[in-house]
Amino acid sequence: MRNLLRLCPLLLAAALLFGAGPAFAGKRVALVIANSAYQHAPSLTNPVNDGSVMARTLKEAGFDIVDSRHDLSALDTRRVLREFADATRGADIAVVYYAGHGIEVEGSNYLIPVDARLERDTDVFDEALSLDRVLVAVEPAKQLRLVILDACRDNPFGKTMRRTIASRGIGRGLAQVEPTSPNTLIAYSAKAGFTAQDGDGANSPFTVALSKHLTTPGLDVRRAFGFVRDEVLKSTGNKQEPFVYGSLGGEDVPLVPVKVVAAAPAAPVANPQADIRRDYELALQVGNRPAWDAFLAQHPDGFYASLAKLQLEKIGAEQAHAAAAEKAKQAEAERDRLAALGAQKDAQARAAADAKAAEQAQLTAQKVKEQAQQQAAAAEQQRVNLAAAAPSAAPATTASPAGTNVASLTPATAPADLNRSVQTELGRVGCFSGQADGNWNTSAQRSLSQFNRYAGTKLDVKVASTDALDTVKSKPSRVCPLVCEHGFKADGDKCTKIVCGDGFALNDDNECEKKRAAKPPASKPATSRREDSEDRPARQRRQVGAAGGYGGMGGIGAAAGAAAGASRAAGGGQVYCNGGGCRPVNRGCHLEYRGGGGPGNDANAEVCN
Repeated sequence: MRNLLRLCPLLLAAALLFGAGPAFAGKRVALVIANSAYQHAPSLTNPVNDGSVMARTLKEAGFDIVDSRHDLSALDTRRVLREFADATRGADIAVVYYAGHGIEVEGSNYLIPVDARLERDTDVFDEALSLDRVLVAVEPAKQLRLVILDACRDNPFGKTMRRTIASRGIGRGLAQVEPTSPNTLIAYSAKAGFTAQDGDGANSPFTVALSKHLTTPGLDVRRAFGFVRDEVLKSTGNKQEPFVYGSLGGEDVPLVPVKVVAAAPAAPVANPQADIRRDYELALQVGNRPAWDAFLAQHPDGFYASLAKLQLEKIGAEQAHAAAAEKAKQAEAERDRLAALGAQKDAQARAAADAKAAEQAQLTAQKVKEQAQQQAAAAEQQRVNLAAAAPSAAPATTASPAGTNVASLTPATAPADLNRSVQTELGRVGCFSGQADGNWNTSAQRSLSQFNRYAGTKLDVKVASTDALDTVKSKPSRVCPLVCEHGFKADGDKCTKIVCGDGFALNDDNECEKKRAAKPPASKPATSRREDSEDRPARQRRQVGAAGGYGGMGGIGAAAGAAAGASRAAGGGQVYCNGGGCRPVNRGCHLEYRGGGGPGNDANAEVCN
């Protein structure tokens, strides 16, 4: 017990210095408006009483600001809403409660100030306050915007109000509304199109139920309105059903969080192991390094000291991983910066090498962190099991000497098992189609990347972590869309083969289209070719004719075809032509061009050596 008393101040100081969580939620503000004394309509009895009850309820719930007003004119209402909008900036939760008369005109809802006359149906646009104006006042709140309307009473101006247009609709009660801003709820005392009752007492049934359930510590606001609905239905004989419009996310949003109550000092016990266990559990609640250092300073040896050292190793591994991740991020940014500036290749190469080394160090730190987390979790589970088996005294096996590897008592989850679990969960949400074999390969990494894309998460895809397993497990249904191969289509969670009807065929867009009639192949025009043996004499005749043009007439050149053919075998391949005919140039001779040419004048002369 003396050890416990010595340890408590150290743990309290550690909790204060190193981030013990706040007992309450962030800033909460509320505006309560209650209109009873209407100047041009019958007065209402309950709204002012209801407003007082709600203001007191919210103040007792610890709201930072509760502005309560009653019997406001149109001008005062606008001013109060403007001032409340200023208070809402920086708030996490903003609540507006209104009790009084309300009216619906052509699908829009209006709150009626006490000085409204509403002689004509169009007067509502000038003399009343639209619900949209109230929503603007709560819009700056970050976590929850809540508007509560106990205004679904009969319209007191309905019988006297003149219609400027006969077709203009004036409804009974308030109209249904769907908030456009996120994290916004609008609660009606009665369902849209119905009227609410004032009740027989000083307060309306709706406000009585609100004061009981709305500020229950830790109760989600949606469940609170569910309890309000049940109670109002019961108290009105199922004649009045409150209704809530709008939606919130998956997290619970209570108006009043659960208060953190400090644990009372434990009564003295005879068993020293029980004292050490309580000290350990207190350090575990704080969960930071100073708390574990304080514990080990008091209890340096034994079973719980080994557990504390595992917790310290886990914290150190997590911090090392965070530092490695930050270093990798900086190295990658430096590499990209040098590449963008067009730095020298050696500088870019060094930066790329540093980035790669930092990334590898990050992966190593991630693996070390995962291993430390698994060992600490396994050891803690073993401790819980032992405590459950012998709550009053630790078993004899717990008195192990310092340095004992407590994690070995319960085998930690092997990496392959963790990989296989993540793969199985990714397959369940439609992001992994392979075999869950425990091999964290490129396919598995791509599947986790797909999960990040469609789930909006930023999990590290290079390793399968417990964080990834818990995050994927939290998804109740398919996350990644079903992708089918060509020739198949999505049918629920399966791919079915596409079957086209007669006369239709599957195109490249995976759609059935009508087959086109096959066109006969175009026949190529027959081209007649002369054989080389037939074409060659014609070419020879043209060549000889050209040669004959130097010394005589074209007809003579054409007649020399045969002699030219013979000359290729007998002489040098030249043919001499004149007015008398053509003959091969004698062996050892050749032709020389002398110019001129024409009848009686040979252009070429045969020259012999």
